[in-house]
Amino acid sequence: MKAIRSAAAPIAAFLALVACADAPVDPAGGATQHSTAPDDVLVRVAFEGGFTPIEWTYTNVPILSLFGDGTLILPGAQIELYPGPALPAISSRRVDEAGIQAILEEALDAISTIPGDLNDLGFMGIADASTTVITVSAGGVDRTIRAYALAELGDRPEGMPEEEYRARVRLQGLVTKLGTLETWLPDGSLGPEADYEASAARLFIGTYRRVDDLPQEPAPWPLDEPLASFGDAADDSGLYRCGVVEGADWTTVRAAASRANELTPWTDAGNRSSILFRPLLPNETGC
Repeated sequence: MKAIRSAAAPIAAFLALVACADAPVDPAGGATQHSTAPDDVLVRVAFEGGFTPIEWTYTNVPILSLFGDGTLILPGAQIELYPGPALPAISSRRVDEAGIQAILEEALDAISTIPGDLNDLGFMGIADASTTVITVSAGGVDRTIRAYALAELGDRPEGMPEEEYRARVRLQGLVTKLGTLETWLPDGSLGPEADYEASAARLFIGTYRRVDDLPQEPAPWPLDEPLASFGDAADDSGLYRCGVVEGADWTTVRAAASRANELTPWTDAGNRSSILFRPLLPNETGC
């Protein structure tokens, strides 16, 4: 195997929850009300776009997702080897109510300083950068702000309005702070890190492309549904089809994928295919 830099470099730049529980709660006087549903996002930070391989786009995971029941989902440790594991590394932690309140306070304080007409901060004079997407839904706020090339912000670029620049600086500070939760959350509020166990996943199936100097052992497609007809076109490029596996089927596929890597050829009816795996987060469905 070849040692390389992880394809998830943009992540490293910032990282240095039952029907009766669906209603918003106010756990203590003066605390921020929020949903406690396990599939409601309270705070999320994600990257979109940029000059990245389509494979990264398909498997990209938000760098932080805090859900109503205190589940925190983050990208896991990235192995600096190629080919890497077939299944992306995704971590899960539990945040208690004190920790949730601290995160919401930081996020809402930042969002409150951004004028309401600045949900899209436009573009900077930088090509092929990613867009940082920040979502906050709590305390009566339900807002998503998009900031292109936020990580590349330095001194105020010529022509950028002061109001937009201040908004970018505030959002940049928020994203940086959310990447260091262990340094400022209340003691004991952040639980240990564990592997995230999804109940379903998106599978992106494409034509197998052999890497000549890295031959791989094939893996048999473990489901009865033919791989050749699995899923629908993922986009207009025609390079990949996308379908969802869930429940027992996902358990079967996950077991097979845990023994594979990103270059493993998947065989079915004499054909070879490449498969990209993207476990679904609690609020996600379909392709």
